[in-house]
Amino acid sequence: MKKKSVLILILVTVMSLIAGCAYPEDKLVQNQMPYADQVESVQKAVDQFQQDNGGILPIKTKEMDTPIYQKYLIDFSKIAPAYIAEAPGNAYESGGVFQYVLIDVETNPTVKIFDLRIAETIRDLNLRIKMQGFPPFKEKVAENVYTLDYEQLGFKEEPVVISPFTSQNLSYVITGDAEIYVDYRSDLYQIMQNKNHNFEPGDDIRSILIEESMFVPAYSLPYTIDSSTKEPIFLSK
Repeated sequence: MKKKSVLILILVTVMSLIAGCAYPEDKLVQNQMPYADQVESVQKAVDQFQQDNGGILPIKTKEMDTPIYQKYLIDFSKIAPAYIAEAPGNAYESGGVFQYVLIDVETNPTVKIFDLRIAETIRDLNLRIKMQGFPPFKEKVAENVYTLDYEQLGFKEEPVVISPFTSQNLSYVITGDAEIYVDYRSDLYQIMQNKNHNFEPGDDIRSILIEESMFVPAYSLPYTIDSSTKEPIFLSK
């Protein structure tokens, strides 16, 4: 069984390498860069589609419990080529690494993006956990939220996410039911130090990250502020 698990891990790695080799280097670079003008062009297409279709949005159907920042994925088949020539080169649908998504769908549908390479790392972590048979919890950081012992999972270094908001390294956390998320607390702390806000304990404060960014905090748990320190903490259910 252990040998079979190792073979599966090797196969996943090889397939990722093959997929990368299928694109010329310049094409890969373009597909991995976020461009504001591409987000704007998709926004114009979405706005026009909504206007022409009685308020309907060009989105894919997702489960009701899908996390809010990954819930309203744009369906490019509904807007291309009538409203936009094709999906942007950096979009997943065109071989890119970004997923285009809508937020504020009820009041002000706004196009944002998130990096799907985060999902690849989460899949790798889940595969390693499955191979081991149980999540190697390390430290408790909040109620039902823990860090991982990456050494037990075979990592020489802790995997991190480069934040699209601050460019700093972000860690992963895992819940008691083995769901893996990105930890955006350091991003929230940094941005809240430099920006006025009126958040109260119990509010979900993730919205401050997206106010001046084309990105959303994908694969995140909700956060609020501590009643005494006013610093970001995980929002308990």
